[in-house]
Amino acid sequence: MITLLLPALAIIIGFALLIWSADKFVLGASNTARSFSISPLIVGVVIVGLGTSAPEMLVSAIAAAQGNTGLSIGNAIGSNITNIGLMLGVTAIFYPLHIHSKLLKREMPLLLALIIFSLFLLWDQKLGFLDGLILLTMMAAMLVFTVWEAKSHNTDSLPQEILDELPEEVSKGEALKWLVIGIVLLIASSRLLVWGAVDVAQYFGVSDLIIGLTIVAIGTSLPELAATVAAARKKEFDLAVGNIIGSNIFNILGVMALPGLIHPDNFDSEVLTRDYPVMIALTVLLMLFSISLRKGKSAVLGRINGVILLAAYIAYMGWLFVDMSA
Repeated sequence: MITLLLPALAIIIGFALLIWSADKFVLGASNTARSFSISPLIVGVVIVGLGTSAPEMLVSAIAAAQGNTGLSIGNAIGSNITNIGLMLGVTAIFYPLHIHSKLLKREMPLLLALIIFSLFLLWDQKLGFLDGLILLTMMAAMLVFTVWEAKSHNTDSLPQEILDELPEEVSKGEALKWLVIGIVLLIASSRLLVWGAVDVAQYFGVSDLIIGLTIVAIGTSLPELAATVAAARKKEFDLAVGNIIGSNIFNILGVMALPGLIHPDNFDSEVLTRDYPVMIALTVLLMLFSISLRKGKSAVLGRINGVILLAAYIAYMGWLFVDMSA
C-alpha cells in the first residue's frame, strides 16, 4: 500500500491545485483581456468558458504527450457524462432549474449533433491527426458563432448572466501575475495528476481509459460543479445549465481534439459500445427534461429529473466497475 500512497497524494494535490489555478487563470486572463478593451461578452463566453474547461484540456494534452491516449479520451467523454449525470443531477436535486433561454435550447441540439459527428469521426476506432484538426477547427468556429449569437440576442437572459459572473476587476500588473501563475500551476498540477492517475491504474491493473472516465473525469469537472451550484443559488438558472452545455461542447471539440493532434492512436472498442451510448443517452435525457409541454412556460429541470440523471450516472459507474472486475 505504501507504493500507492504517493500516487494517491499526487491525485489529491493535483486536483486541488488544478481547481485553484484554473480559477486564477480565469481571473488573470479575463482582466488582461479587459485591459486591451476586449468586449466583456467575448471575455465571458470565450475566456471564462475556456477557463472552466482548462483542467480537462491540460490533463488531456499532457496524458496524450505521455502516450496515454486512453486517459485523454476517457477524460473528455467521462467529463461529459459526469457533468450531466452527477453535477447537473445533484444541482437539480437541491435547486430546481427553470430554463428560459432560447440560446440554451438551441445549444442542446447542437451539443447532441456534435457528439454524433465526433462518433462518426471515431467510428474506425482511431483518433487520428485529421480527426483532431477537424474537431479543433470546429471549436474555433463554435466560439465565433457563440459570441455572435450572444450579441444578436440582447433580450435573452443568458448573455447578461454571463456578464454578471465575470471575475472582479484587478490592475493590469495583478492580472498578468495571476495569468502567469495560473498557466504554470495548471501545467504542473496536470502533470502531477496524470502521473498519479496512471500509477493508480497500473497498480490496480485497470486501463487508463477507466481511470479517465472515473477519477480524472470527476476531478476535472469540479470547477463546473462549483460554477453551476453558484449560478443556481443566485437563481441564474440559464447560466447554471449553460455552464454544463458549454463545457460539454468544449470537451467534445477541444479536449477530444488534443490527443488526436498530439498522439494519434487507436482506442478501446468500449468507447464506442459503452461510453458513447451513455453520453448520448444522458444528453437526450437533458434535452427532453428541458422542453416545456406548456406553451409560453419555461421548462423546469426539477428534483425528480435530477434524481433520474444521478441514478443513470450511478448505474454507469456500476457498469464500469463490473467491466473493471471482469
